[in-house]
Formats: sequence, C-alpha cells, structure tokens
Amino acid sequence: MSLSQPGTGAGTGATGTGQPGAGQPGPELIQAVPLRRPGRVIAAVLVLVLLGLFLYGAATNSAYDWSTFGRYLFDRRVSQAALITLSLTALAMFFAILLGVVLAVMRLSPNPVLKWVSWGFLWVFRGTPVYVQLVFWGLLVVIYKQIDLGIPFVHQFAHISTGSFFSTYWLAVIGLSLNESAYMAEIVRAGITSVDEGQDEAARALGMSWGQSTLRIVLPQAMRVIIPPTGNELISMLKTTSLVTAVPYTLELYSRTRDLSVETFNPIPMLLVASAWYLFFTSVLMVGQFYLERYFARGASRTMSAKQLQSLANAQAVGSQHGGI
Repeated sequence: MSLSQPGTGAGTGATGTGQPGAGQPGPELIQAVPLRRPGRVIAAVLVLVLLGLFLYGAATNSAYDWSTFGRYLFDRRVSQAALITLSLTALAMFFAILLGVVLAVMRLSPNPVLKWVSWGFLWVFRGTPVYVQLVFWGLLVVIYKQIDLGIPFVHQFAHISTGSFFSTYWLAVIGLSLNESAYMAEIVRAGITSVDEGQDEAARALGMSWGQSTLRIVLPQAMRVIIPPTGNELISMLKTTSLVTAVPYTLELYSRTRDLSVETFNPIPMLLVASAWYLFFTSVLMVGQFYLERYFARGASRTMSAKQLQSLANAQAVGSQHGGI
C-alpha cells in the first residue's frame, strides 16, 4: 500500500481539498426540458370554448332583454333600494358583532348561568332558518300587541304599542342581527380560544381580571382569526337582506327590482339588475376584506411582502453606506 503526501492529490487528479483540478473541465450542464402536459392545454381550451359559447348565447338571447337591463341599472328607484340594502347590512352586522362578542364572552365565562344562557341562544338561532325567524319578527305586533314596563305583577309605569313603535325596517334589522349574532359568537369564540393560554396567564399575573384580560390582551390578538370569517359573514349578510320580504319589508334591492319587473312584463332583466348591484357591492367588500386581513396578519407569517423586502433592502443600503464612511 502506498501513501501520498498531503496536498499532492496522488491518483485523484485533484487537490488535497477533493475539488477538481484547475485544468479539468467541470460537470456538464443539464439541459432541462419542461414536462409537457397536454391534458392541461386541452382542458383550458375546452373551458375557454364553453365560456365563449355561453357568453355568445347570453349576448344574443332576446330573453335577457339587455336594453331593459341598461335602462333600469341606474334607475333612481333601484339605486335607492341599493342604499337601503347597504344600510340594512351595515346595521345588522354592527349589532350582530356587538351581541356576538357578548355571547362569546358569556360562553367562555366560568359562570355556569351565563354559559348556558349563551348556549341556549345559539341553539335556537342557529337551529332555525333565518326566513322563519324573519316571519316571526314580522308577526311580533300580533304576538305582542303591547309591551308593559314596570314591576312585574305589581305596577306598570309605561305601555308601548308594538305596532307604532316597531317599523318593518327595524324589525328586519332586529331579525337579521339576532340570527347573525349566533354565528358571530362562534367566530369570536374560535378566535379567543386560538390565542395561547399563556397570554391570559401572564395578564392574570399582572393583576388583571378575567374581563380585562379578555378585552385588552386576548381579543386584540384574536382579530387575526376573527377577521376572515367575519368578512365572509358580511358578504353573506348583504345577500341575506333579500329575505326581509318575509317581515314583510319590500324596499330593499331584490324586492324593489321584483316589483319593477311588473312594468317590463319580463323579470329576467330585473333579476340581472339586482345581481349586478349585488356583485358590485360584494366585489368592493372582498377588496376591503383582503386589505383588512393583510393588516391584521402582520407578523404572523415568516414570508415577507414585497414592501417589507424593499424596506429591508433600503435599510441594508443605508447601513453599508454608513459602514463605508
């Protein structure tokens, strides 16, 4: 057996480091050829052809009556109904979020009475259809003709007539809010339970009560989990307003366009008008939801955005300049 001196690379044609010699060529480059996927191309072509046929058929079908669609799309009565739909959505979601937070905190409370009351509320309003609930709220003035305020079975200080106190608009808001609050309660509860228990323990160690810990420490961190489904519920609420005709309230977008279809004797273009407004509002809400989610997701992902990478590059450039000085 022969031994070579260190650094001579005997019998290997390389230096002592095991790297190729200076005069030897490196490994040949691999000529990578992308894998052909004809199935994807065929599927894409078929989808485009079917989409083109559908659009052509819709454009040439006289049943759609596109001239009527264009005439009523920005009609004053339709635009007013669209604003009423937005107000119904905003008010219903506002009260639903407030009540949902209260119900979620009650559900997580160590008090068994609050916990079971919250569970019972969720059981009723999640277990029955929203349309049925709206019908009940429309019959409120029949079920309860008068509301008495005072000491039960002793003396009443005031009497409120439900027929004059509650309008169909506010009955619709109440019905939508109570139904949605049951779902918002579960969303908020899921967000609260997603926060690490150590956060609550640290707040308790600092002397905070359970309520202070929940409102100041847990809920702000839970927003990252709460925001995405809340955005979906807001979009769903916008479309659920079309059911308030069960109250009955008939001044929102769908009911108004349905009534206007009597003028045209063709409900199809008026349904398209309502759909166009719903799509417009939904698109705006989806954009807002995207930016809101990105705002609350800051620091939750290790992947840096393009803006963060640019800020880091600028900071490194400034640092190198100062280092060179």
